[in-house]
Amino acid sequence: MGFIKEIIATIFSIFNEMSIYLLLGFLFAGILHVLVPQRLFSKYLSKNNWISVLYATLFGIPLPLCSCGVIPTAMALYKEGASKGAVISFLIATPQTGVDSIIATYSLLGLPFAIVRPIVALFTALFAGLTTNAFTSNEKTSVSITQVDNNPTDGKLSLAQKLKGVFHYGYVEMMEDIGKMLLLGLVIAGLITYFVPDNFFMLFGNNTILTMLLVLLVAVPMYVCATGSIPIAIALMLKGMSPGTALVLLMAGPAANIASMLVIGKVLGKKTFALYLTTLVFGAITSGLIIDNFLPASWFDVSNFTMAAHHHGGFHCFKVICSLVLIALFINATLLHKHEETKEKADTSTQKAIAFKINGMRCNNCKNNVARTIKSLTSVQEVDVSLGDGIAYVKGNPTDEEVKKAVEALGFEFKGRV
Repeated sequence: MGFIKEIIATIFSIFNEMSIYLLLGFLFAGILHVLVPQRLFSKYLSKNNWISVLYATLFGIPLPLCSCGVIPTAMALYKEGASKGAVISFLIATPQTGVDSIIATYSLLGLPFAIVRPIVALFTALFAGLTTNAFTSNEKTSVSITQVDNNPTDGKLSLAQKLKGVFHYGYVEMMEDIGKMLLLGLVIAGLITYFVPDNFFMLFGNNTILTMLLVLLVAVPMYVCATGSIPIAIALMLKGMSPGTALVLLMAGPAANIASMLVIGKVLGKKTFALYLTTLVFGAITSGLIIDNFLPASWFDVSNFTMAAHHHGGFHCFKVICSLVLIALFINATLLHKHEETKEKADTSTQKAIAFKINGMRCNNCKNNVARTIKSLTSVQEVDVSLGDGIAYVKGNPTDEEVKKAVEALGFEFKGRV
């Protein structure tokens, strides 16, 4: 039982260091969501030129969207006329960072890593987008779809309603989306700390590229969010992994997974998918090698992190309080909010709504995009989407083909009526 206590102690040590920064990160995520409407993306990204690649990258870096949540937003932009390069830039820059993960990176890995991470995302996304535009400049963009907004009533909302929206998105929706992945990352970090030998990475000698390729082989197909990857990275660095290889994990892991890669290949085409994956891997490895060979190792030293759990005093108590608050919010988002959603679903189903089965929704951003897109159909009156069941309850008289076209335009799989 001793090893279980050690694993739990490691998990709580990391969690205590992150909690205050996660609370701040979720708050800023809510502010961004409420104050930055989707129509702003469409205005600047829906152009087939190089400047749209730059805008897509700059918009994507602070947005708190995971690698599955960014897919429907990116697909909607593509259907509205954005170049493939802009879409690829958005797909790479957005899940790699986010205001929440940047703040959380600072909490565990320090200021240099927190600065380097968005800079690498910037240049990798620019490189990928410009390369994609260069190789796909003769291809036609898909036909436009109806533009929908993430907050169409923004101008009519009172200050109290906006504040409610900020807290609900940050501490309910965001918590529901990445809470489980963050918990999984903490558990993996605890397991690595206990079971992986301290000299594990000595097995690879000085072959840093081989280590990076091994990390890519595991990280690219796996679903891991930008914040959830942080505790895994620090646990591996404490076992001897180089900072550059840790950066490869932090950048490539969140930006790709099997689900998102399948959607990109289906909607944007095999050539664009190949360019997306190639530029992502090249950018991550190149950035990792630059860190390991040209930047001071002292900037990325995490050897003193293990002492963090032993500090006492008022600030340590404050960290514990923040951790308890975060746990309470997690319980509210994953248990109580789920119960409310189930009740709402039951209420909707009694109103003789049409139920459509939709596969591929993994977060609240996916859910909201599906709901907004279906609701934009003229034949639809109301829409309620159950994320847990993957079912859209639609009031109105839409045809299956209408709903199928709208859903598949976002990259999801339409399974028909249930």
